[in-house]
Amino acid sequence: MAQIINMPRLSDTMEEGVVAKWLKKVGDAVVEGDILAEIETDKATMEFESFYEGTLLYIGINEGETAKVDVLLAIIGDKDEDISSVLASVKSEAKTDTKETSKNNDVKEDANDNTSADVDIPKGVEIITMPRLSDTMTEGTVASWLIKEGESVKEGDILAEIETDKATMEFESFYEGTLLYVGIKEGESALVDSVLAVIGKKGIDVSELIKSIKNGAFSKTESQDTALAEQPIQIANETKTVEPSTAVSQPATTASGGRIFASPLAKKIAKEKGINLLHIKGSGEGGRIIKNDVENFTPSQSSSSAMPFVPSGQEGFNEISNSQMRKVIARRLGESKFTAPHYYLNVEFNMDNAIAFRQQFNSIPDTKISFNDIVVKATALALKQHPAVNSQWFDDKIRINHHVHMGVAVAVEDGLLVPVLQFADEQSLQQIGAKVKEYAGRARNKKLTPQEMEGSTFTISNLGMFGITDFTSIINQPNSAILSVGAIVQKPIVKDGQIVVGNTMKLTLACDHRTVDGATGSLFLQTLKGYIENPVTMLV
Repeated sequence: MAQIINMPRLSDTMEEGVVAKWLKKVGDAVVEGDILAEIETDKATMEFESFYEGTLLYIGINEGETAKVDVLLAIIGDKDEDISSVLASVKSEAKTDTKETSKNNDVKEDANDNTSADVDIPKGVEIITMPRLSDTMTEGTVASWLIKEGESVKEGDILAEIETDKATMEFESFYEGTLLYVGIKEGESALVDSVLAVIGKKGIDVSELIKSIKNGAFSKTESQDTALAEQPIQIANETKTVEPSTAVSQPATTASGGRIFASPLAKKIAKEKGINLLHIKGSGEGGRIIKNDVENFTPSQSSSSAMPFVPSGQEGFNEISNSQMRKVIARRLGESKFTAPHYYLNVEFNMDNAIAFRQQFNSIPDTKISFNDIVVKATALALKQHPAVNSQWFDDKIRINHHVHMGVAVAVEDGLLVPVLQFADEQSLQQIGAKVKEYAGRARNKKLTPQEMEGSTFTISNLGMFGITDFTSIINQPNSAILSVGAIVQKPIVKDGQIVVGNTMKLTLACDHRTVDGATGSLFLQTLKGYIENPVTMLV
């Protein structure tokens, strides 16, 4: 399955990159973690590794060539896979976006001209801004600082751990010097491009610069917000969390004066979960508590991390700061609910044949599929026959997708993630089952990359495993529809004029009336009914 790799944004100011050298050639096998190329940014030449496995099928930027961030860099896929349609699609979209990109660049340049024009930045001083680490990120939260004010910084040092709407990611320095100023404290949130820190030569006076920053001289303008919003940047890799081997920040101090050695990320996760680090045994170097120790910890009933006792008749509450993910979910779903005219189509399918089909299918050795896998496959096939439901709304156009990239909603502690199963209609039930299971596990462990949550054309939300029989969902824009799947219920049904015991499942299709008419949605559900009530037809 072809994976498109774009020119990544490897520094906070990078607008374009130069491919200094390719370490892989077209036709070479690629393993996840292999270095694909050396890319020269505006600050350094960096190795760019692959987060996919397969064969390097196409190189879009040759050695020595320069290209803007987000331009097609390479394609990785199965050996001998035909990627002609993928290339045609990419080139078509590139032509369409050329005018808009030029317009947005003009807006961005005008905004930059109006920002901090009268502020004098001392020589040898660099201003670090909040980076945009995912395609949907508009603001970030500093989870922890690994370098403190006054400490020396080397190029490549991890400055901070930043929580985006999708993951907590490490942010490294592209400068060398001393951390002179921290603009966003731990736990604080700020918009992309807000001043994150100032790095410069030790002893240099930056008091006037800091005063200007605090007075808003470097604040983002409305024009900059517009330019950023209209120019989504896709990062082709996610920085993996690496636990430092030594304690960087001051460890926590216990009541008895002892010290708890834990990584900043472990402390943050423990705080969010209400876990007392005293109860955790560290597996890191020297007994240091790392992220996995906290995530795998199961508190006992007597643990002090339990909910505090509130006497009868006394009011009590806990306040939990909204995570970056929760804030983004609130914003995006609010926009969807109040901008897209939702309407709902409710159906109830007979699941007797599906139950028998699954039992027979799972009798095959080393094979196990769920009812959700059957629904995903059936929905993907139905969407191929009703592309209008597989469409997306944009202000100036409706996009009818001929590929089916299925978003599968997964509940996680902080909210909801939607990994995307690409070309779902082309995958077998076993492949769908394995992939959905893998994505769900990685979603709960916050191991999904941004690319694995992008590009959906339709979404399925299943609460049947929680005993919910029917519900409605909010459309994941710019998609035109989302399918809500309930539990299978045994109940009396009428069959051949007789009342018998049967198994039924309720589904609700939420549609955007701007793109999907009622009749269109109804015909789609009829096709879906045929597949789910007679799943053997999916194998024909």
